[in-house]
Amino acid sequence: MAKRGRRYPLVLYTHIINRWWPAIFTLGVFMLLLAWGVYSWGFEQWRWVTLASVGGVLIFVGLFLWLIRKSAYVQPNKDYLRLATPLLKLNISYKRIRRTSSSTMASLFPPNSVSKSQLDVIESLAKMAAIVVELNAFPMSPMALRFFLSSFFFKDKTPHFVILVSDWMRFSSELESYRTGGTTSSAPQHKRDISILSKLPKK
Repeated sequence: MAKRGRRYPLVLYTHIINRWWPAIFTLGVFMLLLAWGVYSWGFEQWRWVTLASVGGVLIFVGLFLWLIRKSAYVQPNKDYLRLATPLLKLNISYKRIRRTSSSTMASLFPPNSVSKSQLDVIESLAKMAAIVVELNAFPMSPMALRFFLSSFFFKDKTPHFVILVSDWMRFSSELESYRTGGTTSSAPQHKRDISILSKLPKK
């Protein structure tokens, strides 16, 4: 078995960034056009310089968000599950993981449990299945985790992470395979070998 598994982009981060970067980039372009207009009309230099500077910053931020929109991911490794975002790199030891289960985002985050600003995000992801990784304890301070991670990583206050990836079945299977040292996939093969040997003629 390879030391590192496949990287699975975190759908939530991509979804949220895709909602923001076009608006920020467009606003930056508008500010540059406005700066050009102010310059053409002969206003004071500081006015169009300020508008152009703000527009340039917004365009840079928009492009930066576009570049990092798929940089958040989870990745099973030999001894731990890696959870990475632009602001946090976290290695979760398999010894901390109690069990994993799957559930839809709609059941994990009912409409009446989220704020109005979060409702649009949940409604667009409601039918997707997420993997809930239940832990014995968080790998770092819960307060710090909630500062760096979206609130949609936590369905309640118990130690766990809600992991939303597009190919959740493959991720779940690969995670369990690494956790058990590959015994999940080898067991069926072992049973088939016994079955074949039992059919051989005895001397």
